[in-house]
Amino acid sequence: MRVLFLESHPMWIYGLPNGFCDSGHKVMISGPLTDQNIPEMIAEFQPDLIVMLGWGPEQTTEKQEWICKHVHAAQVPLVYWATEDPTFTSYFTLPLIKRVQPDFVFTICPARVDYYRQQGIKTAHMDFGYHPSIHCTVPSEEKYRTSIAVVANAYPQVFEQYPNHYRLVSLYTLIRPLLHANIRIDFYGRDWDKMKFYLGKDIPAEWIHGYLPYPEANKVYSSADIVIGLQNYETQLTQRTYEILGSGGCLVTHSTPEVRRLFVPHRDLVASSSAKETVELVSHYLEHPDLREQIRKQGMHAVCEETYQHRADYMLDLLQEEGIVKKEDSDTLTGGKLTYFMDRIREKYEVHDVREGDTLWNIAQQYGVTVEQIMKENGLTSDLIYVDQYLKIKENNGS
Repeated sequence: MRVLFLESHPMWIYGLPNGFCDSGHKVMISGPLTDQNIPEMIAEFQPDLIVMLGWGPEQTTEKQEWICKHVHAAQVPLVYWATEDPTFTSYFTLPLIKRVQPDFVFTICPARVDYYRQQGIKTAHMDFGYHPSIHCTVPSEEKYRTSIAVVANAYPQVFEQYPNHYRLVSLYTLIRPLLHANIRIDFYGRDWDKMKFYLGKDIPAEWIHGYLPYPEANKVYSSADIVIGLQNYETQLTQRTYEILGSGGCLVTHSTPEVRRLFVPHRDLVASSSAKETVELVSHYLEHPDLREQIRKQGMHAVCEETYQHRADYMLDLLQEEGIVKKEDSDTLTGGKLTYFMDRIREKYEVHDVREGDTLWNIAQQYGVTVEQIMKENGLTSDLIYVDQYLKIKENNGS
């Protein structure tokens, strides 16, 4: 089967697309979408299925309208994986579904399945997973070696809008008590310097390391003695739960019903129910490297059937049952292959890879072009860009 993913963000392009490849399917990743390149990639790749997921740069309102127009004109089945439920269901997911009109929706939130079905939307639950080529054990690196690490964005803006969000409960249970006990935590992610209101004290600047490229996270998980993993809901797991365990991290997380349903605390991971217990558990496991090693090994075993290949197989089985895609003879699967539409762009254009601190203005200055030219080449409607995004600058000579 030929599967086109309308996605560019590193958090998504390394997961489910690789799972489809592992099961023998041909996969193309779109990269940044424009009104011009969506029909081009559909015509070139001839997909049997198109997948969009999450909430990121490729899910702006304008791009949703482009997707609806071109995908439905091509008469290719379209699936959306809703990864922001339940918090942003009304604000983001439902408007997207109504605008894009996918043939089927998968959601990470079990409670949202009936909610969508009652509105006539074909829906099923599908949880996060991990891909073992990205989230696997690697040798410990000195630059990441530490007693306790957190890899996550802080999201103070979410807490301002949703002051009762469960992630804040998890923060109070797992991180705040360690800080107040003067136990060092090394933070990788955005906005931890803006969390004094919620943590009750400033995090020392030398503990904050800022943005970490997504494919680098497993180096932290493999190097830290303990990795703290927040939970967003009592009935769902975060994606990082699977990724930390798949990378062989010794995970300390919140003891939620879903954590206890899927894992055995103190065998597969460490689960804390209170601030006091967090300090006690962390202190205990820091003093017992043999116990940490047992948990690392058992945690990896516990998630061995939670890979994105398993998710891809589940997704296709269900879509075939629903008659949305045709059942494919397993004998026709000759080996998966992943390609990037962006590679074709690189052959034709000079391309800039966006890095931390880049702006359209300084990129334009670097290449001797105007901001307006870059926006036009890339179909941008604002000057917002993100790290690891690709930007076409100008056509190569001789193209």
